[in-house]
Amino acid sequence: MDAAVKQEISEAGELTMGTAPPKASVSNPDVIELSSSGSDDDSDDDSVLVKRSRDSNGVDGDSSKKQKFDVVLPLGFLDPLPPEEPVPMRETVTPPQPQGVASSCKQFWKAGDYEGAPGDCPTSSLSGMDHVRVHPKFLHSNATSHKWALGAFAELLDNSLDEICHGATYVNIDMLKNEKDGSRVLLVEDNGGGMDPDKMRQCMSLGYSAKSKLANTIGQYGNGFKTSTMRLGADVIVFSRCHGKDGKSPTQSIGMLSYTFLRSTGKEDIVVPMIDYEKVGSNWKKVLRSSPGDWNTNLDTIVQWSPYSDEDDLLQQFNYLKEQGTRILIYNLWEDDQGELELDFDTDPHDIQIRGVNRDEKKIQMAKQFPNSRHFLTYRHSLRSYSSILYLRLPHGFRIILRGKDVEHHNLVKDMMLTEKITYRPQPGAYGVPKESNMVAVVTIGFVKDAKDHIDIQGFNVYHKNRLIKVVFNSFNAFNVNWKCN
Repeated sequence: MDAAVKQEISEAGELTMGTAPPKASVSNPDVIELSSSGSDDDSDDDSVLVKRSRDSNGVDGDSSKKQKFDVVLPLGFLDPLPPEEPVPMRETVTPPQPQGVASSCKQFWKAGDYEGAPGDCPTSSLSGMDHVRVHPKFLHSNATSHKWALGAFAELLDNSLDEICHGATYVNIDMLKNEKDGSRVLLVEDNGGGMDPDKMRQCMSLGYSAKSKLANTIGQYGNGFKTSTMRLGADVIVFSRCHGKDGKSPTQSIGMLSYTFLRSTGKEDIVVPMIDYEKVGSNWKKVLRSSPGDWNTNLDTIVQWSPYSDEDDLLQQFNYLKEQGTRILIYNLWEDDQGELELDFDTDPHDIQIRGVNRDEKKIQMAKQFPNSRHFLTYRHSLRSYSSILYLRLPHGFRIILRGKDVEHHNLVKDMMLTEKITYRPQPGAYGVPKESNMVAVVTIGFVKDAKDHIDIQGFNVYHKNRLIKVVFNSFNAFNVNWKCN
């Protein structure tokens, strides 16, 4: 706004608009006359030029009388407004839910009871939608649920034991050598039913479990494989061969979950390269899930970041599986603060032990002298000792082979004397127990046979679904608790 305009507005003082409609000036159609009134509304429009009338002496007229103003309007101000279009009423329509999809639950402990629509395929149904990204660091933080390394072994043993229903007769745990760099590799394999390409991807996915509705299986939450393997080493490669079912051809798959690969390449999502083969006649043919280029990229990544040098080297691993089974190799094993491997393969050639605070040389010497207390004294550092008491009963004909030698199953009740069984039934309604619960605990109590020698052992074992889930030992007496539902 120029100085002349500001001066005229300044001289005009406060301008108030009356309610009478303005009249256009005859001499200037773009100038209208306004009558002042006692309104307190201010005009803030800088585009209006106000000319206030004065008397012949240049003095303002009587403020009690109506005063006339000439207002210069901007171009187009008096043009008629376009007619308003009516706004249509918007109807509120609740979109129908797909069949088989439950409405979202707002209760945290029930919100996980969601299974998705039948035949749901995330890769196609979520096209164009935002999705949750999982950073590779999650693999490490997720594995911290295993503070004790031998507890990670238990998860892998559980998976093999669950394969009994698919024909598994053994699980073999051993130490191999990485031919690329000479480092040590941990092997866990079984001759169970194996995994087809879809099941392999489910195994590598976070939170998926096909066992949640199967009775007498231990794995329920689809997290054990990831937490256990990542707790023992930075990388894992899986070979699995599966019999064809329902007229389908046999398949074999290779999948790699490598923390080293993800960190070294700066990935911001967890990328799991996989390749699949299908048996056609007597030959194994590549299975292309997308394009040949993608298949080759997955192969190149696996070869670069695994202990194997080429595709032929990878395929030779299936010779160990024969007709069916799963072969898991964990490499880049974790080290302790002194730069040594956390797992000790050298102290006992038929055992895998752990170093550090779990190893007590005094207890190891006592175990040699007092055989009835041996497992109480050594299970914390010895996988052979721990796996022998891991299951209350080992299925007939099933073998746990540790570094070429069978693990002898041991029932801790045999280490006790003056035993007595007590059936404990939790109080209905207390501690979250349903009022009509049939839950009971069969408790075997007694004294350790070596108590007469004042061996300092006391505590209890808790078994659930045949699996040892809690061990607490301190002083003389011992308890064996088996939770079950009648």
